[in-house]
Amino acid sequence: MSILGTADRCVNSIANNTQTLSWTLLRILSSAMFMTHGWPKMFGEQAQPFLGGMGFFGIDLGVNMLWVAGAIELFGGGLLVLGLFTRYVALLAAILMVMAYLTAHPAWFPTLNNGELAAMYFLVYFAIFAFGPGKVSLDSIIRGQR
Repeated sequence: MSILGTADRCVNSIANNTQTLSWTLLRILSSAMFMTHGWPKMFGEQAQPFLGGMGFFGIDLGVNMLWVAGAIELFGGGLLVLGLFTRYVALLAAILMVMAYLTAHPAWFPTLNNGELAAMYFLVYFAIFAFGPGKVSLDSIIRGQR
């Protein structure tokens, strides 16, 4: 038995035993941080009005898209913290981050256009959409999957 083989088994054992914890922390902490972007848009000093304002790609839709983004970030983030309707909300959040990236960060490379956060949130929420809420979530409790 080599030292490397022993170390490998030890690391794999720790990794396997922390999967539920790490997935739960990723979902909860990323979503709590996501909520901090929605709060100022909804209730901050310069809260966005529901009607008017910025449309999508310069198209006036009648509804302020920054208000819509704030609602998804704040209330969707809250649902994701709880792990409730997780796949639906994670897909909506991932789509929102693609739209945010394309409208607010039009250059290609994220570190050159300050789009890292939108890109990272997209990846996190796309992964949560794909893999689900995890064992520690209201979705799992409701479906009896604990």
